[in-house]
Amino acid sequence: MADQTESSIAIQADARRVMDVIADLPAYPQWSEGITSVTVLTSSGGRPITARFELASGPIRDTYELQYTWDGDLAVHWRLLSADVLRAMDGSYELTVVEPGVTEVRYRLAVDVKIPMIGMIKRKAEKVIVDSALKGLKARAEA
Repeated sequence: MADQTESSIAIQADARRVMDVIADLPAYPQWSEGITSVTVLTSSGGRPITARFELASGPIRDTYELQYTWDGDLAVHWRLLSADVLRAMDGSYELTVVEPGVTEVRYRLAVDVKIPMIGMIKRKAEKVIVDSALKGLKARAEA
């Protein structure tokens, strides 16, 4: 990924629990701000491989499809397959066991849109997406 935003958070849950929450794409509208629906299109081994998302976040509304690559309970990477407004949405969650029952999650995201947008505003939007996703993931995994 070229320019990207990244952040991390410690979650009071084991890596498997955290990755189970991440892999439950249809539940994203319950904890990930802006996502209104998710449909898993293909899966393998119980994990999504491709999925369609409906996004309504501020002025950006889009339907897009992502492709996922899973590394057990340690990492997941995704890349944009198609979208109306987005040109790119590549990212990853990488998990590190800090101690038993505590997992650090690092979220990296690079987004590009087809509409003109100043780089600084784009990075700020990415930061809001990353931070709110990590907070939502933490609340969901710790519940």
